[in-house]
This record gives sequence, structure tokens and C-alpha cells, in this order.
Amino acid sequence: MRLSIAFITLVTVLSSVTVHAQNLPNFKDIVEAQAPAVVKIDTTTRNTQANQYNFLPDQQNIPEIFRHFLDPRSMPDRQSQSMGSGFLVSEDGYLLTNNHVVSGADEIIVRLQDRREFEAELIGTDERSDLALLKIEAKKLPYLKFADPEDVQVGEWVLAIGAPFGLDFSASAGIVSAIGRSIPTENNENYVPFIQTDVAINPGNSGGPLFNLDGEVIGINSQIYTRSGGSIGLSFAIPANVAIDVVKQLKDKGRVDRGWLGVMIQEVDKDLAQSFGLRKPGGALVARIESGSPADKSDLEVGDIIVEFNGQRIAQSSDLPHVVGSTEPGSKVPVEVMREGKEKTLSVTVATLESRGGAIAASNGGKSATDGGRLGMAVESLDKDVKEELGVDAGVLVVSISPDGPADDAGLQAGDVITQIGFNAVNSVADYDKVVQQLPKDSLLPIRFVRQGQPIFRTIATPK
Repeated sequence: MRLSIAFITLVTVLSSVTVHAQNLPNFKDIVEAQAPAVVKIDTTTRNTQANQYNFLPDQQNIPEIFRHFLDPRSMPDRQSQSMGSGFLVSEDGYLLTNNHVVSGADEIIVRLQDRREFEAELIGTDERSDLALLKIEAKKLPYLKFADPEDVQVGEWVLAIGAPFGLDFSASAGIVSAIGRSIPTENNENYVPFIQTDVAINPGNSGGPLFNLDGEVIGINSQIYTRSGGSIGLSFAIPANVAIDVVKQLKDKGRVDRGWLGVMIQEVDKDLAQSFGLRKPGGALVARIESGSPADKSDLEVGDIIVEFNGQRIAQSSDLPHVVGSTEPGSKVPVEVMREGKEKTLSVTVATLESRGGAIAASNGGKSATDGGRLGMAVESLDKDVKEELGVDAGVLVVSISPDGPADDAGLQAGDVITQIGFNAVNSVADYDKVVQQLPKDSLLPIRFVRQGQPIFRTIATPK
């Protein structure tokens, strides 16, 4: 009897393993069909000795016997090399890779799976999306097709092919972990809603394709999160819709134009949502409007919460930059905002995004006032010179904060410039006094201030 039970159990376990194995995808066919369109990219950058030895003192101070050896003209140029991946997007030789793979390269060599090599021409780059379009002189090449970006789902199987650590045409698989990930660049820009996967992506995979089970490209592998330099199961790919747009623009005009709104935004958390009269957190809170920008020329106001832009829902603040960026410059589009707890529909004409600078800040002012302890801080007015120094047009300067008071709990600091409390603008000490005296008791209100040139919204609780 025991033997029969053991046999039945063993059969059951083996059956479940067999069924499980049958449900796992077989990537063999995808690799065989699509790998010929994947390429390895080797780049060479020449570093002149004149640049490398510009730290040397004037040669007249160097003994004659050493001058020849330290003369940059007598030394050959040094070369640095790097590698990455890419893939063909047309049969006449256009191919896509990451901008960081080819940036600054003097020579770009593309190696196909059939061992042919070509020197590539750089058609154009887009630093904001980290994409670059190359061209090789060849015909009837295999190429890859992009998937419909709307079909990408969290949990679906994906496959990457590339050259990790220079190991040509290596395949690795995993699943989509998340979509629409926000990863700001070193310039704090965020124009790409990344696809996050747990695929083993390593240095050398950059620029290679990420496939779905239909063999279509859903993304371009671009970044990894790592503490060791290798994969720890956190990789990020540029989605197909971004790549399609970049390829088209680089082919047509050699550059990529993006929409520009001209606002500084921040996330809406639970407390801010409550203070602005929202049922739940969501949208992008407008903290600053740049002078002369499309937003400035529209009816948008500081304190508005953008919940929809050009028909696309803004679930969180990081959604707005890539939605605006993907809007064609010159387009007049509808914008849904929440203002003082009510929904409004505005329109704005999007302009072209260009590189722009930031603002700087400092402190000190003139006429002072306190708020009678209601908010636990003292403020003073700003003269013209201080406004210019702080990069603000109006407001009052916080000169002291009472410990454990409402302002302290809200995270305000001496040196902050308050420009709005509740839905009321604060342009002067007189405005501040009037607004504070009229504040409702035991309420949670939004307060806007500028710190080191950056506008910030927080919530402040009025005493009972």
C-alpha cells in the first residue's frame, strides 16, 4: 500500500514538472530567426598626446636630455576602445544603438553575425533618449521589426541578444518587471518611460534589442542598476515607441525635436492631495512656470495639478515630461487640471525643447513680521537686490523657525522664500499677515516656497 502511494506521488510530481516545462517558452526559434540582425559594435577614440601631457611644465625648464622623451610630438597617439551592441532596422543598412556606446568615437566598426565587418557612418544621436542611428553600406540585410508598445505587459517573457563583456551574440531571458519607470539623467531630465526587466544585462549589452515571444523588439537595452559592475537583475530598456520616433526624426532631419511646456513639477503625495482637495494622490503639481514659456502664455497657474495632457492620463509627476516631450512642437493640446479642488480644461501650444539653465539662491531681507505663533515662524520682506540674488519675483523670507511648530513640522527652514499659502499668493509681509490671520483652524493646507532656486510644495497644519 505504501509502495502504491509513493508511486502515485512520484507520478504526480513528475507530471506537474512535465506540465510546467511545457508551459515555459522555447527561445531557440527566436534566437535563430533574429540573431542575424543583431550586431556587435567596436569603437575607437584617439587621444592625442598633446592633450594627455598638457600638465607638463614648460620645456625650457626641462633638462635637454629629457625633452625628446617628453615632447608630445614625438609620441604616437593613444587609442581607447569600447564595445556595445546594436541591431539593424532596415535592409539597406540603418542600425540602432545607444548614444553612450558611440559618443565621442573616431571610428565605429559594426560586426555582423556572418563575420562581415563595416565601418559605420553616424547619422545622428539623441542624448536625451540615449539613442544613436548608424548606417553601413550594404544591401538586403536582415533587420528587426518593432512591437506595438501598447502590448507590453508586466510579467511577460522577454529575450535579450547582445555582446556582454564582448562575448558575441549571447542570449539571456527574463520577464518584464515594470513599465514606465522614471530614471532621471544627470541633468535631471526624464523623457524616457523605461521598461524594467530582470534579464541578465551586462556591459556590452548596451544598444542591443529586447524581444517579446513574437520576435519583435519591445525595447533597446540601455542601463543596469548594479553595485558590482555586473547584472543583479535590474535592467532598463528604452521602449519601442521612443525608438521609432527617434529613428524617424534622425533619418528625416538628423536631430530630435521634443515638446516643451516650461513648468517645474513635483509629486502629489497623500497630504498634498488632501490639502488640494483631491480624493487620492495623482497628477503633476505645478511648482513653477518659466517666464515666456508655453505654460506662461496659457492659463496654467502655479498650484494647478495636471491630471491629463493631450488625452493621456498623468498618474504621477514623472509621466508628464515624456508625454510633453513626445508631443509635436507647435501643437495646441488640451490640458486637464485640478484647481482649488475643481477640474478645469485648458489649452496650451507646445513649443520646442531646448537646453536651458537653472536658478541660484541665497538669503537676508528687510521689513519683518511674525505670525503670532500660528505657524511658528518669523518672516521679512525682500528688497530688489535680494530678489535677484534668490531668483524670485515676490514672496517673504523666512528668518526663523520655532522648534516643533507647524512650519518646523512642515520642513520649512530659515532662508526659504514663501510665495503661497493655501490658494493665496504671498507677495509681501502685508500679504503674509493677512493670509495667516484668515487661515482656518485645524486644517491641512498647501504651502509653496523656494529653496536654493527650487520651488517646493509641502503641507502645513494650522493649530486648533
